[in-house]
Amino acid sequence: MISVEEALAQVFALVSPLATESVALAQANGRVMVTPALATRDQPPFVASAMDGYATCGPTAPGAVFDVVGEASAGHGWHGRLTPGQAIRIFTGAPVPPEAERVVIQEDVIRDADHITLRDGMDSALHIRAKGQDFRKGDALSPRRLRPADLALLAAMNVPSVNVTRRPVVALIATGDELVMPGECPRDDQIIASNTFALKAMVEEAGGIARILPIARDTEASLHTVFDLATSADLIVTIGGASVGDHDLVGKVAADMGMQRAFYKIAMRPGKPLMAGRLRGVPMLGLPGNPVSSVVCGHIFMLPMLRVLLGLPAEAPQMHQAVLAAPLGPNGPRAHYMRATVSPPATPGAPPQIQAFERQDSALLGVLAQANALLLRPVADGPQPAGSLVSYLPI
Repeated sequence: MISVEEALAQVFALVSPLATESVALAQANGRVMVTPALATRDQPPFVASAMDGYATCGPTAPGAVFDVVGEASAGHGWHGRLTPGQAIRIFTGAPVPPEAERVVIQEDVIRDADHITLRDGMDSALHIRAKGQDFRKGDALSPRRLRPADLALLAAMNVPSVNVTRRPVVALIATGDELVMPGECPRDDQIIASNTFALKAMVEEAGGIARILPIARDTEASLHTVFDLATSADLIVTIGGASVGDHDLVGKVAADMGMQRAFYKIAMRPGKPLMAGRLRGVPMLGLPGNPVSSVVCGHIFMLPMLRVLLGLPAEAPQMHQAVLAAPLGPNGPRAHYMRATVSPPATPGAPPQIQAFERQDSALLGVLAQANALLLRPVADGPQPAGSLVSYLPI
């Protein structure tokens, strides 16, 4: 068995960023932009009013009187020229005449026909936004996974499309004679294929395209057929059949088809019978069949592989820190990713609290559905009292 860290290094060696494509801004949310986007104009593109009020030319002491000679609103600038003692009515976002020295907010003004008088106690702010105060023409937004705020910024930069990594296609292959799809009528000795749906959701949430292939039965012919359907994918993920039982044929059939195996078995629980390699040039990850093992290994290995395909850094899952709400006994020779719940801290500013479920059987989906974290117990970790600082992965 190899360690989780060694296994991650080997799966990262199997994957590399995919080709890029150009997509319209409206379709770019969540995509990984791989080249910088450059602003094509300043923002704001002119000196703009930050408030509704009056743009004034000349001294603005309380009691000063100005003649109102025009009006400007957003999208409708005033094209005259102000002289001292003059003002225009102006609204938020409108261009400020170059002769204006400030915008006096409307609450600080008494208006009488075409004249305004400045009130006592008026504020001293200029209420003017400088040209380019947000960004300048040529400023760049660096490569990143695009969020809604990034899309707003790109739109303001007048960037209609962006270069992004192609979305990886992940072929999901459940294996086993015991499986049927949801909605079918299982025999008494069959179960519903559940892992595929969690993994599909994880792939899509991470930015990939999940393709659920037909269930591969426990025959070499069936596995050959389904593997043939998967070779156009960017990543093949099998579920089950990777152990050493008489009916666990995934490794044998993949080897017969030319798979170059990177490793088999890792020192973690749940998830010991994990396999990885290349099948006909396509990265392949063989997950355990137990539901919790499959999902946990999906978080630890599949999602990091997917991020590399998307052009993001090859990084282990980002762990967080919390304090134990209840003591834990010693851990054994494998890293243990325990289903747990994270709660807000007992006092403001303190780390959150975490508590592992008592039942950690890798077949218990009900416990996994209640969990919002995987509490990591390192190899050979000793007993930990309540209050100990531990690492966890949000799920």
